[in-house]
Amino acid sequence: MTYSADMSLTEPTIIGALSPSRAGDFMTCPLLYRFRVIDQLPEPPSPAAVRGTVVHAVLERLYDLPAPARTAAAALELLEPQWRRLLEQEPAYAGMFADEREQARWLDEARALLERYFTLEDPRRLEPAERELYVEAVLDSGLVLRGYIDRLDVAPTGEVRVVDYKTGSAPGPAFEGRALFQMKFYALVLWRLHGSVPRLLQLMYLGGGGEILRYAPDEADLRATERKVQALWAAIERALDSGEWVARPSRLCGWCNYKELCPEFGGTPPPLPARQPGDTVRSTRRTVRAATDEI
Repeated sequence: MTYSADMSLTEPTIIGALSPSRAGDFMTCPLLYRFRVIDQLPEPPSPAAVRGTVVHAVLERLYDLPAPARTAAAALELLEPQWRRLLEQEPAYAGMFADEREQARWLDEARALLERYFTLEDPRRLEPAERELYVEAVLDSGLVLRGYIDRLDVAPTGEVRVVDYKTGSAPGPAFEGRALFQMKFYALVLWRLHGSVPRLLQLMYLGGGGEILRYAPDEADLRATERKVQALWAAIERALDSGEWVARPSRLCGWCNYKELCPEFGGTPPPLPARQPGDTVRSTRRTVRAATDEI
């Protein structure tokens, strides 16, 4: 991160940066964080993740239409143009499918997700204040928190609702806390930026039967989230200093693209590069959303 020479001397020294996805990677498995952030190893495109990207693009552009025109039929009409646009940017995505029939099934699954969205809310009654909003805040420690918020709704009274679309199914009660961590992370950034706590955090799950998870945070929640983020960064720094990035086996290993390099599966990680950690979400944001959105 570059700062101008006339920056105030009271500004904290930047020690690193985290987004919710990368923080989630480290919580899931420190070795996964290392492969993605330190080694920056490539990953093959995931049909589920690419489908999520296309659905998000449709929902973002749906709100470009006049309110009365925001119908399920209009959303479905946007789907194939957004898919073609993404293919032009990343032609390799065409290789995800064995044949045209498989691609057609994949598009049908995306259509089902979009149709389910309309069972959860009526976009004709909404006027989002922001879509795909990039946010960034520097904590007193010098740690930068940043990421992209799918949608920000602001009521006439000024109350803020943070909305995130998920193209997977809603988690069970045992995993709700992990799902809400991302939303509390965003709420913390907004609180540090603007000095007010968002009124509501809303996760919209378009998979399965469709479900909305809502949570009203308070300052105590966000202070606890800040302590958790600081503790995560301290653990990342310890791994950096020691060079030890421990694998943490779990059921999520089934979705991992790095099993052949993981000691838990008989693999050997590559030599550590001479690179400091940092979330590259701003300068090289992934076109495809993290596959964990689908899990």
